[in-house]
Amino acid sequence: MSRSEAAEAPPGPFVVSCEHAGTHLPGAYLALLAGAPLRTHEGHDLGALAFARTLAAALDAPLLAQRTTRLLVDANRSETNRAVFSRYTRSLPRAARERLLARRHRPHREAVRTACEAAREAHGVVVHVAVHSFTPVLEGRMREVDIGVLYDPARDAERRIAGAWVEALKRRTDLRVRRNQPYRGATDGLPTALRRALGEGYAGFELELSQGLWLPAKRWPRGLVETVSGTLRRATG
Repeated sequence: MSRSEAAEAPPGPFVVSCEHAGTHLPGAYLALLAGAPLRTHEGHDLGALAFARTLAAALDAPLLAQRTTRLLVDANRSETNRAVFSRYTRSLPRAARERLLARRHRPHREAVRTACEAAREAHGVVVHVAVHSFTPVLEGRMREVDIGVLYDPARDAERRIAGAWVEALKRRTDLRVRRNQPYRGATDGLPTALRRALGEGYAGFELELSQGLWLPAKRWPRGLVETVSGTLRRATG
């Protein structure tokens, strides 16, 4: 089951989640994933949980964190996406894959949905930020982005908030801040599923942070969380 850190009643309109928070591997799968790269970017999003915790505190928001390694099952992918299972689990029998979905995938997604529904009921709107990190070099190519704000440009509220947020971040930092990079925000992910499930009143964003900012000292640059949270508050105000 997903290990979540959440308040029963969110005090503000924000919800923070982290779908690739950890490297937890239940004992039943130790042999299956023996030698798997759990502690690399394949196994989890390096530094993402540390950022998500501090961001949630700054936004006075609940934090929902999936600590099971995504090499078992990926909480950011829908059940119908082939990538929901990794190269280690894709060939498991159907019953074994269903157990992974039931115990390690659906509980986290349902917990995030419940938190978003509670915030929307309390405030009329909810702003969900799913925190991720990405490797700065992929297949030998440098990615020209430090912070990516992913959203669905077809949704007016998300487009407005993302535009104001990105512009504010650019003014407050010399980091390379981009919209819908290094991934597109409308492709399969937890916010995409929640847009369909919750409709109006839900605004979902994936915050993508380059691991190049975190890896040198195993910490994020000083003041980055305050900058991210402060600019988001203004963009949604």
